[in-house]
Amino acid sequence: MQRRCLLSLSTLMASALAAPVLATAVAAHAQDLPKKTITMVVGFAPGGAADTAARIIGRKLADNTGLTVVIENKAGAGGNIAHQYTANGPTDGSVILFGSVGPLAIAPHLMKVGYDPVKDLAPITLGVNFPNVLVVHSGLKIKTFADFIDFARKNPGKLDFASTGAGSASHLAGELLDDMAKIDTVHIPYKGGAPALQDLLGGRVASYYSTLSTAKQHIESGKLIPLATTGTKRIPQLPHIPTIAESGFAGYVATNWYAFVASSKVPKPILDRWNTELVKVLNTPEVVAELNSHGMPAAPGTREELAKFIAAESALWGRVIRDRKISLE
Repeated sequence: MQRRCLLSLSTLMASALAAPVLATAVAAHAQDLPKKTITMVVGFAPGGAADTAARIIGRKLADNTGLTVVIENKAGAGGNIAHQYTANGPTDGSVILFGSVGPLAIAPHLMKVGYDPVKDLAPITLGVNFPNVLVVHSGLKIKTFADFIDFARKNPGKLDFASTGAGSASHLAGELLDDMAKIDTVHIPYKGGAPALQDLLGGRVASYYSTLSTAKQHIESGKLIPLATTGTKRIPQLPHIPTIAESGFAGYVATNWYAFVASSKVPKPILDRWNTELVKVLNTPEVVAELNSHGMPAAPGTREELAKFIAAESALWGRVIRDRKISLE
């Protein structure tokens, strides 16, 4: 009986000692996310691919956390304004950025930006990762990717392609193909996807490395001809269209992607918590389905995986920019 009492007393003492620790752990966990309005910054105007994906994710994030999530569009300078704002902004975790390939992996190789993607921005998780579609105006004799390469090789400097601006993902997709295929196509930069698409539909430019969401209705109407996609595998919406990699240029990859990052001054426990919450959202079936309907598959992962991915993308596009002697002048 005495031994039982001692055991009971020991158990009670251990429980009493553990209780404050447990309470502290619970309290710390509850404090991981700021109990205030969360701002999800997007570096582009409303209605575009980044804004669409952010709003899909933001709605579910608000449902899951019970917090108010506001999308704030800070468009300008190819997304660099939003990235600089986040890097220099609040450090309590109340501001997260839906960052993009341009400011995180391309722009620092082309210009002076007001932030260091590695030192000033902390990775949270990759959000979506999707290919472009190389499309041409239906009035051309080019009907396949092989036709495109053949024409470009026989007519150097006479086949042009539109982009959303110098140094954009759609620009570098074309530069990478020129480099690998040893062809000479002419880059025509536009101030965004809308004017690029308008000129493509009007036949004033021959081709465009477009997002699927932008080109889809015009592909379905027959006004644009899809030739190839720029990712590692075919996309479900265009299963008959090959990738550039499988069309004779193994290793070619030029995707658009958006990733969640925050100020590097945000405490690690909060960054880790944001990873947990955002990965949960990105794995939710209805979110996956909605993103897929816009041609933007979810791509959640760890913070470490995102850091390595950004580094690899920066190395790739830095090399292309140097080798192709690309500048903004």
